[in-house]
Amino acid sequence: MKAVILAAGQGTRMRAVGPSKPMVSVEGTALLERVITNALNGGVTDFVVVTGYNGQPIQEYVKNLAGKLPCTITCADNGDWHLGNGRSVLAAKPYVDGPFHVLMADHLFDPEILNIVRKEPLPDHGARLAVDLRLQNPHVDIDDVTKVHTKGDKIVDIGKGITGFNAFDTGVFWCTPGLFTAIEDSIESAGDDSLSGGVRILAAAELMGCCDIGDRTWIDVDTPALLTLAQEAMVERATVAV
Repeated sequence: MKAVILAAGQGTRMRAVGPSKPMVSVEGTALLERVITNALNGGVTDFVVVTGYNGQPIQEYVKNLAGKLPCTITCADNGDWHLGNGRSVLAAKPYVDGPFHVLMADHLFDPEILNIVRKEPLPDHGARLAVDLRLQNPHVDIDDVTKVHTKGDKIVDIGKGITGFNAFDTGVFWCTPGLFTAIEDSIESAGDDSLSGGVRILAAAELMGCCDIGDRTWIDVDTPALLTLAQEAMVERATVAV
């Protein structure tokens, strides 16, 4: 089972704690390593890590990590890392030939979320996103989180600035290669090279599903304050995810 991990961004809000966000330590272990370990525990055995900004140290770290863990890890370079994160997804396209997860290098999550998002078959050429319906979730930065408007088991809209949302994007996707086509269509038709742009293309075709994670934990470690929250959760053993 394959997962594409997006690790190409600058992570400017985390510069105070480290020059490379995927390498920032959470209780002694790099964020990226924790994401890979969580995914391993959720059944993933083959990883594509997409690097970009300050990519060389991440690539070297991943090479060493691959020698320690029971999985294969390939790095893909996104030379357009300064553009939308859909470009990072497209950088993994040559390495993907079937269903795959898309994960974020800065999102810690309960491995059971992977099993939840894979539970039902994917629509042909479609994808599914694990969403959090707890709009009062204290782990969420409401000003930065990607918001989702769902209707039943389908996504209607997604974006950081949408109104009328009823869920949050956890950053855990289960996809067919149709996601690549959707992102390419979003770039061509709307000039939108974000992953969310591709999701909107699939949503318009009723090919973008969603599933509720229930009380499972996830944390987008996007600021020093959220890093502290993740570290506190580790110490308290509040969840197997962090």
